[in-house]
Amino acid sequence: MSALLLGVDIGTSSTKGVLARDNGEIIATSERPHLLSLPRPGWAEHDAETIWWQDFTAICHELLPQADQDVAAVCVSGIGPCLQVADANGKPLRPAILYGIDTRATQEIAELSERYGPDTILSRGGSALTTQAIGPKLLWLQHYEPEIWKKTRYMLMASSFIVLRLTGEYILDHHSASQCDPLYDLQHNNWITAWAQEIAPGLELPRLLWPAEIAGKITAAAAKSTGLPEGTPVAAGTIDAWAEAASAGVREPGDLMIMYGTTMFFVEVLKELHPTPRLWGTAGIFPGTQTLAAGMATSGALTGWFRNIVNDLPYEQLLTEAAAVKPGSDGLVILPYFAGERTPIFDPKARGLISGLTLSHGRGHIYRALLEATAYGVRHILETMHEAGSTEQRIVAVGGGTRGGLWTQIVSDITGRNQELPAQTIGASYGDAWLAAIAIGLAHEKQPWTRQAALIQPDPKTQQIYNQLYTIYRDLYPATLKQTHQLATLQEQA
Repeated sequence: MSALLLGVDIGTSSTKGVLARDNGEIIATSERPHLLSLPRPGWAEHDAETIWWQDFTAICHELLPQADQDVAAVCVSGIGPCLQVADANGKPLRPAILYGIDTRATQEIAELSERYGPDTILSRGGSALTTQAIGPKLLWLQHYEPEIWKKTRYMLMASSFIVLRLTGEYILDHHSASQCDPLYDLQHNNWITAWAQEIAPGLELPRLLWPAEIAGKITAAAAKSTGLPEGTPVAAGTIDAWAEAASAGVREPGDLMIMYGTTMFFVEVLKELHPTPRLWGTAGIFPGTQTLAAGMATSGALTGWFRNIVNDLPYEQLLTEAAAVKPGSDGLVILPYFAGERTPIFDPKARGLISGLTLSHGRGHIYRALLEATAYGVRHILETMHEAGSTEQRIVAVGGGTRGGLWTQIVSDITGRNQELPAQTIGASYGDAWLAAIAIGLAHEKQPWTRQAALIQPDPKTQQIYNQLYTIYRDLYPATLKQTHQLATLQEQA
């Protein structure tokens, strides 16, 4: 009988788990929704105890009774880069500060950029300092929560927090570390010790591993909490989007993943990285690989926001109404910057804008225009990636937003690109199970479990209207920049 692998992914709005055999066969899945905390404008947080750990143990208790043998290995991925600080006992000292949607450390970004120089930071780390970076968040903690900082002994992300709980090992995978700018040297795959000592004085940095390397084994205490057998190997894991790319077979230069989720995320495998301040350059998930990445601050979050204000109508109804509206939403264009924006404009003070609204527009128009807004954002990012040396030859679309067909069709129509849909759309947790299999020698990085199930092709009849509206979309942001920044300042003061 083939071995059984457990993969668990801690996402922004839910945690998902999968039991899979070492040939990719899925035995069981589980999902637990959770809430994103937004305590102040520009802040985004998770509670590591009540979300990360409780979700993980609950997933184990749901899946393990369905197993016909002991789990052979475990791997966990999670949102990132994020910052969870913990005391000497590994106990969280405050809620985790999340990835680029948390924009609190803008002052610290400017401070570190001036200290080390933007060009030097970019050349060493592969990315400019943005709200995605961990270094400025560490500095923010020292500036505004010094009592918390004094007690800080661990710098963790979602995946490494679970690894610490399961094994007692303080580790971080190379890919996640490469998003801890400006602490990691992308060319040498190691911490920049001198900068780390200046930015986080007295803090021991975690031991570095590749995502499919074994970090440790399940302890007796972890076995009691989770039901996993003591001694089970645990892989290092990584950030969710890269585990998702692994699940979709995105591994060769020119392969690009678009992840449709709460936010839209992009990962492209490259032969050679040419760092640009408008995108993120990172280590890949296997030694000797690098990736170019991009991410929007919102995408699926917009549809959730709209559904909340229309009395929680079923998504199926909203999609039906949107599908009945002509491409271009009868001249309605939305800027999707409801939570600022990450790549390629990196503007935490950007704000959403609905332009062209008339009394003839209805609920279906607005919902379709929100989907089109994210697709315009995708086109903007793909164009930026090509300007930065992207050799994209194949796009694979993954995530919950690929279901239903309308959103992916709109993206293909607006970008003019084909998109492959894999047969398995479980996501990062499936990639985690694959990485767990690699960690114990039961799978190989050149042999992914996935296969193509469908191909989305652009409709040429939509090209003229979408090209026209895309130009308007690109013009709206600079034309309203002064006013939206003034409004953002007023919101922050409130």
